[in-house]
Amino acid sequence: MAEVSVVRLTNPVRDYAWGSTTAIPDLLGVLADGRPQAELWLGAHPDSPSRVPDGRSLAEVIAPQTLPFLVKVLSAAAPLSLQVHPNTAQAQAGYAEEQRTGVPLTAGHRRYHDPHAKPEMLLALTEFHALCGLREPAATRALLASLHVAHPAWPRLLEGLGDPRATVEWLLDGDMTAAGASGLVDAVALAAADHPDVPECATTVALAAAYPGDPGVLVALLLNRVTLAPGEALFLTAGNIHAYLEGTALEVMGPSDNVLRAGLTSKHVDVAELVEITDWEPRPVPYVHPTAEGAITRYCPPTHDFQLVRIEHTTAVETTTLDLGGP
Repeated sequence: MAEVSVVRLTNPVRDYAWGSTTAIPDLLGVLADGRPQAELWLGAHPDSPSRVPDGRSLAEVIAPQTLPFLVKVLSAAAPLSLQVHPNTAQAQAGYAEEQRTGVPLTAGHRRYHDPHAKPEMLLALTEFHALCGLREPAATRALLASLHVAHPAWPRLLEGLGDPRATVEWLLDGDMTAAGASGLVDAVALAAADHPDVPECATTVALAAAYPGDPGVLVALLLNRVTLAPGEALFLTAGNIHAYLEGTALEVMGPSDNVLRAGLTSKHVDVAELVEITDWEPRPVPYVHPTAEGAITRYCPPTHDFQLVRIEHTTAVETTTLDLGGP
C-alpha cells in the first residue's frame, strides 16, 4: 500500500453577503468577526486556491497534475441566486467565444470563466433548504390553483405551465417583463401569505421580501422545494435550475466557476443563454443515496470526477482501510 502524506491546508473564505456570520467560524473553531462567511474553498481552483504551510498554492504543489473537483463548505443565511451550470461542450464553446471577442474575465457580464462543466453534489451538514429542478407540471398546477391571485397576468402563467421554457422566457425577458412583473410578484406573494404552513408558499413570501419585484420569485414557484436533513445529499447535473435557500452544507463539484443566473440577484442575468443551457424536463429530486460499510459511508453520484467518503471514528474500530481510485 502506498504511503500517503498529510499536509495542513489554509483555505480561503468568500464573504458573500448571503453567508452566515457564525457557521464556518464555528466549524473551524475560531472566533466570528461579525462579517458574513459564505463559502470555504478547499482545492486548487486558481481564483481561491488552498495553500500549504510554506505559502505555495495547492495548484503549485500538485502540478502538473490537476484536481477534477473543488470542495466547498457553503453556509447560507439568505437565498443564493437562481442559477444553472453548463455541461462541458457548452462551457468550452461559451468560454472560447468570450475569449475570442475579448470579454474580460472580470467583466460583470462575463458568462463563462473557464471551459469546464460544473456538476455538483451537496451534502447537508445542518437542515438545508433548496429549490432544485422543475416540478412536475400537474403538481405545480395544483399548487398554484390553491392561490387566489388577483392580477390580470395570472391566467397566462397558469396556461403556460405545460411549456416551462416559454413561460420562463416570458417572465424574464418577454411581454411580462416589459409590462412590469413586479405587480404579479407582489400579488402572488400576497396570496401565498395566506398559506404559511406550505413550504413553497413560505418560500415565495420570503423571496419576494428579499428580492422585491424580481420575476425570479415566480420562476422559483415552478421548482421542487427540498428540505434535506443532515447527512442527506443532492447531485445537480448540468442544466438543473436551482437555488440554495438556507443552511450549511458540504459541496463537491467540478473545478469551475461557470454560473448562468435566472434571477434573485443583483448580478447579470443572461436570459437567452440561460434558456439554451437549462434542462426543461421535469425530473424527480436528484437525491444521492449513500452506501455504508463499517466506519465508511460513500456518496457516489453518477460522475467519474468525484465521490465523497465519510469515515466515522469509533473506539471499536482501530484501523480503517480506504481504497482510493483517483485523485
